[in-house]
Amino acid sequence: MTQKSTVARNTTPTVPMTAEVHKELQAWDRRDRDRGAFAWLFLYCAGWGCQPGRVRPTVRYCATPAGRVAYSVSGAGPALLCDSGWITHLRGQLELCSFSSFVARLAERFTVIRYDKPGCGLSDRNGIDLSFEGQVAAALAVADVVGAGRFRLFGASQGGQLAAAIAARYPERVEALVLYGMCASGSDLAPAEVRNSIVALVRAHWGLGLKAISGAFVTDPTAEEVEAFTRFQRASASAAVAARLLEVYYDTDIRALLPAIRARTAVLHRESDKGTRFELGREVATLIPGATLIPLPGSSHLFYHGDWPAVVDAMLDFLCEPASPGPRLTGRELEVAGLVAEGLTNHAIARRLSIAPRTAEAHAENIRRKLGVHSRAQIAAWMTEHRLRPGAAR
Repeated sequence: MTQKSTVARNTTPTVPMTAEVHKELQAWDRRDRDRGAFAWLFLYCAGWGCQPGRVRPTVRYCATPAGRVAYSVSGAGPALLCDSGWITHLRGQLELCSFSSFVARLAERFTVIRYDKPGCGLSDRNGIDLSFEGQVAAALAVADVVGAGRFRLFGASQGGQLAAAIAARYPERVEALVLYGMCASGSDLAPAEVRNSIVALVRAHWGLGLKAISGAFVTDPTAEEVEAFTRFQRASASAAVAARLLEVYYDTDIRALLPAIRARTAVLHRESDKGTRFELGREVATLIPGATLIPLPGSSHLFYHGDWPAVVDAMLDFLCEPASPGPRLTGRELEVAGLVAEGLTNHAIARRLSIAPRTAEAHAENIRRKLGVHSRAQIAAWMTEHRLRPGAAR
């Protein structure tokens, strides 16, 4: 097991910065004075009436085993450590369509802790460790420096692998876990030759590489959206760093860690996610004891794009519900369990509730895992014994 990381504690923003980071901060401040200069950062917002981000972060720095990392804290309440995925930029991401609104919703209930991965955004770009273990150490160091001995954890896409690894290795630190759009093994995302080609393309030509994979993040992106995405991501990391982080993602397999997770866990996944197939999210949920799989409509791989309120609502509903010593079914799961007790098949349940058959199947699997049963007859018996119906106490 990886030892708990040691950090040089410094919660003030006056830590000496590299010339590169200082120059970039100055550039962002100049852009703040001219909101029009942010137009190219409005990812997927062309003509959609998106509003500029309202959350303005105070950027601080802390030393980590993987290099000095930039972080910010917003909101009030229990600590919520967030990893938004592949590459990051603390300030720039807040200008991406609904990212700021998403963070603002979380900050109403939690102290939201965000950070730039080593080598990305406002973190140090030189002398860094981009390995998976280095990323885990950096995340824990940020939690340490803000005094979050125990926290809730959100990880999206590649960040989901990292969040799950932390929950498995440090169960005493993670109170609850939400995973979005992730897979257990990066090698399942595409055949080896495709993965190798994408990494090589990103490394050789960052802009062209992004255009080649943008369709995996958003369905049918326009030329303007692809261009905005490309410019933003190129500001977040160099070609070498982006390629290496992508390579690490593809090479990481955490299947063996998932059964060790003891925190309450929700796995959110859009049913038509083009970047990470729904079946891969379902696999994650089946490997984590007691995890709840929450299927969501839509095809965007980005949690802050498309119907983002559905994502944040599901996340808040899960994180804010009180812990229960016994099996705890969601309202929808109770509804499905009641229909199972009536003898309805998954297809019949889907028709009755106007949901996809795959969603009904996922709910039934969640119920079986939570109750520790193996058949629909056992679900029906449990319902009869406890006399539970939709709207009853859980």
